[in-house]
Amino acid sequence: MNEIILAKYGEIALKGLNKNTFEERLVGNVKRRLAPLGRFKVKHAQSTLYVIPGENFDVDMAAEKLKTVFGIAKICRAKGFEKNWDIIRDQGVSYVSEQLENAKTFKVEAKRADKKFFMASPEICREMGAAVLERFPHLSVDVKDPDVTVTVEIREENAFVHALKMDGAGGIPVGSSGEAMLLLSGGIDSPVAGYMMAKRGVKISAVHFESPPYTSERARLKVEKLASIMTDYCGDINFYCVPFTQIQEKIRANCAEEYFTVIMRRIMMEVAQRLCEKNSIQALVTGESIGQVASQTMAAMVCTDAVCRMPVFRPVVGMDKKEIVAVSNKIGTFETSIQPYEDCCTVFTPKHPKTRPTLENVRREQNSFDFEPLINEAVENTSLKVIKIS
Repeated sequence: MNEIILAKYGEIALKGLNKNTFEERLVGNVKRRLAPLGRFKVKHAQSTLYVIPGENFDVDMAAEKLKTVFGIAKICRAKGFEKNWDIIRDQGVSYVSEQLENAKTFKVEAKRADKKFFMASPEICREMGAAVLERFPHLSVDVKDPDVTVTVEIREENAFVHALKMDGAGGIPVGSSGEAMLLLSGGIDSPVAGYMMAKRGVKISAVHFESPPYTSERARLKVEKLASIMTDYCGDINFYCVPFTQIQEKIRANCAEEYFTVIMRRIMMEVAQRLCEKNSIQALVTGESIGQVASQTMAAMVCTDAVCRMPVFRPVVGMDKKEIVAVSNKIGTFETSIQPYEDCCTVFTPKHPKTRPTLENVRREQNSFDFEPLINEAVENTSLKVIKIS
């Protein structure tokens, strides 16, 4: 058998009667992710996906791409063998020789899913360990912290040997927990919020607000690039771009300056949820972190949420900036987020924003002008671009 990839489940393994639903979603996500790499097959059994290469399939690239597929905990490049111990032992040691040559310590683990196999797990470990030491006498056994762990898996159809194990993305498969609309700015926080929701199985769409000429085309392209980077984890993203200039100008002309930001946020949420209602999207997601800026106080969030008719998820709300930046670096969005092209949230920023607004006062200021026609116009003129995974 050729080299294959074993993708081990994360949380899916703990699911009950609906486990098959999660498995089918994961299989579909994996097939879409690996489709450009050549011919292959995917099957699942015993809480593992088997990615079986066909002709001209790029195994190296496949392993890298699988590292960003939610629902996978571990990725192992393995060699499959018929269940003949002499073959497993001799050819298995040869297969993992590259990892063992430069190591100092090792151990052997055995997983015997096929209980009919004539050797028990301790015996498999002992015999395989002896074969490794015979081939590589410079090695010593360390069962607590080895440089290399050689794993022998005896499964129903075949046996597998591997020593190269990589961490997967964890979580549950994207699309298994509904769909939400991410308010995607050009900053650090909102891409991280989208990533964290996708990790919980949520399909992400994104909405961005632009205000030309106060914001540039480069600012919009920056956000589109952020969405493109996010597709590695989130899959294809429907990217909605809302023209917001007139609304911001009317806020400035008709509302007290200290309320500009909270009123702008309320109208953004209203536009976003109308787009959700048109497209059967169930919730909103923002990158707000409580207390980080003046518009993200608890009082301001209460005023913002008062216009919402659907759930609003804030997955980074309790994280500090250092924690958010760490995730941003991990998923590859940080360098793009810090590019100096500002979004519409920086337009007409008040010098002294109200940090503890009351809902009564915010409503009074917002009702000083009839924004409804402009909100309808913004929704109608919103453009849609599907940003596909690369």
